[in-house]
Amino acid sequence: MNLIIVSHPNEGSFNHAIAKTIQKSLTNSIHSTYVLDLYRDGFTIPAQEEKIQEYQALIKSATRIYFVSPVWWFRCTPLLEHFFDTVFTPGFAYKFIPITKIYGYPKPLLKDKQVRTYLTHGAPRLPVLTLYVNSVKLRLVMGVYSFVFGWFRTRTRQFWSVPFVSDLTRQKYLKRVEKDIHNDLKR
Repeated sequence: MNLIIVSHPNEGSFNHAIAKTIQKSLTNSIHSTYVLDLYRDGFTIPAQEEKIQEYQALIKSATRIYFVSPVWWFRCTPLLEHFFDTVFTPGFAYKFIPITKIYGYPKPLLKDKQVRTYLTHGAPRLPVLTLYVNSVKLRLVMGVYSFVFGWFRTRTRQFWSVPFVSDLTRQKYLKRVEKDIHNDLKR
């Protein structure tokens, strides 16, 4: 199964356009596609145990997982961050392997998944990559994905200045998504 997890409260957002482009591009996949819209699915803070179990079952059955989120205050949306906190639990997504009495390392338990993330920024590329050292992507890849999916096993694409660029540029962004999915289907 292909799993698309979109986390934006506005269904008319560019993030939803990305999710729809992913879904449309996956029509040639031999796997079914499921779209999980965290803002429409009743996912709450705190999370209900049945939702956590439902999402873990979706993750477990997925071959490919696509995350789509805007960047708010240098993080993904609150619901996506909460999803990471409550769904990617020890024993399901990773486990610690002890090295000594006080040290251990995380062993990812979801290494068999192909993962791609699309982050949309209101900010331009240059200050995020230089001044802020691309901290959003760095934290996501090193602080979440390395624990869960393993090192260097995920792909992340960022789209810059989304509210300020032209419709033509946003269409180019969506073409890039189509190419990414086409390449994913070859893997």
